[in-house]
Amino acid sequence: MNTVQPNVILQGGTSPYLPDDQRVLYVQHPDTKLKILRGNRHEHFEPTSETVLHQGVALQVFVWSGSTKVAE
Repeated sequence: MNTVQPNVILQGGTSPYLPDDQRVLYVQHPDTKLKILRGNRHEHFEPTSETVLHQGVALQVFVWSGSTKVAE
């Protein structure tokens, strides 16, 4: 059983591979940039000092800062 609670929410970006239900997650180091592999690209997110309330839990906001294609 997974007892780790989500602590961040990802905002922004246009990737069809990152639907709303996958934007709330746990990040071990919430003060560093985040790179998530989705489809054939990496989605990049940067931490902010902003928080939002999501289903009664305060989550740190990470904003989309760009994407890069995976090298072949």
